[in-house]
Amino acid sequence: MDTEPTEAISVDRDALILSLRAFLPEHCLLSAAESLRPYECDALSAYRQCPLLVCLPETVEQVQDVLRTCHRFGVPVVARGAGTGLSGGALPLADGVLLSLAKFNRILEIDPANRLARVEPGVRNLAVSEAAAPHGLYYAPDPSSQIACTIGGNVAENSGGVHCLKYGLTVHNVAAMKILTCDGRLIELGARALDGPGYDLPALMSGSEGLLGVIIEVTLRLLPLPESTRVLLAAFDSVTAAADAVAAVIAAGIVPAGLELMDNPAIRAAEGYAGAGYPIDAAAILLCELDGNEAETAAQVERVRACLTAAHAKEIRLAADATERKRFWAGRKAAFPAVGRLAPDYYCMDGTIPRRRLPEVLRQISAWSEEYGLAVANVFHAGDGNLHPLILYDANNPGELERTEEFGGRILELCLAVGGTITGEHGVGVEKLTQMCTQFGTDELRQFHLIKDAFDPRRLLNPGKAVPSLHRCAELGRMHVHAGNVPFPDLERF
Repeated sequence: MDTEPTEAISVDRDALILSLRAFLPEHCLLSAAESLRPYECDALSAYRQCPLLVCLPETVEQVQDVLRTCHRFGVPVVARGAGTGLSGGALPLADGVLLSLAKFNRILEIDPANRLARVEPGVRNLAVSEAAAPHGLYYAPDPSSQIACTIGGNVAENSGGVHCLKYGLTVHNVAAMKILTCDGRLIELGARALDGPGYDLPALMSGSEGLLGVIIEVTLRLLPLPESTRVLLAAFDSVTAAADAVAAVIAAGIVPAGLELMDNPAIRAAEGYAGAGYPIDAAAILLCELDGNEAETAAQVERVRACLTAAHAKEIRLAADATERKRFWAGRKAAFPAVGRLAPDYYCMDGTIPRRRLPEVLRQISAWSEEYGLAVANVFHAGDGNLHPLILYDANNPGELERTEEFGGRILELCLAVGGTITGEHGVGVEKLTQMCTQFGTDELRQFHLIKDAFDPRRLLNPGKAVPSLHRCAELGRMHVHAGNVPFPDLERF
């Protein structure tokens, strides 16, 4: 596991419990071993660690008091939402407090006139659109886990989803937020207006993975429900042909609401799980959603159909109605849990590449799959080049997790080699710290640490996650140096 070593601290657990119980009701503080166990990991379940304590505050004041108390004791704090993260961002620390925000699940306001929703961090992603629907509005970012994942976690990881191609990631759909600093101060960032003065700090918080502050409220931008939505399903005899179809659609100047690709193992798994009506003999399928007014979508359907035909699609279906459209998407949304039925464990990767490099990257992943003896099911946000190879393995077999990690690391390095990045929406967490040393040089990493120090100088918020130390990168031999010399005399500090 790519965990970042943190400085060992000595905590008087009994004194900490006594201080926390001064303002937390008994049911809001968990300390017994059997109560801590459910919080030992997020959805990246390969890595587990029970926290020192779990706090489940019910008011903003209680969250502030938890942070102040931990700051006074010098105890690390890991904020947690629904635990659906896939990079270990909410992995607890043995000497730290896990701060659960699950009870902050209220939608505080739907403002249809300004197309805004003000919500607490524990509100489920899908619940926002459900609440906005009576006003003819919805919230665009829709991760596959949207039925369970929460807005606070979406902001922390800058989550995407099938509609991020046209409507952007979480960062593009947040207007304002309230955060608590490491010592419990309340800060308001952003504005309800289109733009506000000063630095764009909501954008800085998006994707910060809990390192800079604890998100306590978010104001989201809502969009009008489209007049017309159409979905095409195209089947191909090869993944390369499907990738060519993606390139053709984008090159034609069409920006679909969603453009998703699944290979045969993912197709078969999703069909067996969700009964979406997928052609299980296809090497790959492409789902293309188009939205707008009736005339616009009708015209785009024909243009996309022409692109798919030119790319040698062997079958093209247009969803007949809303029910069939939802069924097509249900299979894609269920791909991750569906693949979970194929093996005792799977390791979900997340990298982004230029679309034109997709065929060669897929060929290399297939070759490595043979080399490692580990099957891979591939699911992609194909329109923006965001890959999700799912490596199947069995952690009960000695050494298999380590082989899987090595395989996954090579995939991320490949993404970098072809001009991409090591994450598209899942974050870095503990999973990708080594690859961060490859993607960024000393100047960039040092700047990340300086930003961390500006918000959290004692480094108590989610330490050991997302940003590796320069010392770690130097030890790995991956740090960019000048003339063979470490460029900063204070290297150890970072």
